[in-house]
Amino acid sequence: MGVYGITSRMSTRRVAEERVAKKFPNMNLIGSYWVYSDGRYSWYEVILVDTAHPAILSDKNLSWVAAPAQRGRVYKGLSAAGKKGRGLYNRGKGAEKVGKGRSVNF
Repeated sequence: MGVYGITSRMSTRRVAEERVAKKFPNMNLIGSYWVYSDGRYSWYEVILVDTAHPAILSDKNLSWVAAPAQRGRVYKGLSAAGKKGRGLYNRGKGAEKVGKGRSVNF
């Protein structure tokens, strides 16, 4: 018998984002979305931006990506898939201790 109920802590979407970010280190991730899945694989489309491009630097809607704090945002869990995996979209009772900066008080 197999062991049931043990799942990966990271979603397949988040794994896909990290693999793309590793392959293209000069780009910064904006987001991703599901495209297709069969019985074995899932495909996601990942949107990347070149932070050194002059058109991106002068664009008022995308210039935030070029900030030093946004570098490597996939690995920090700042993408939508990362925030969902960290539990930052939870609200209400039971969500008091989830998210960044919360530690167990002994």
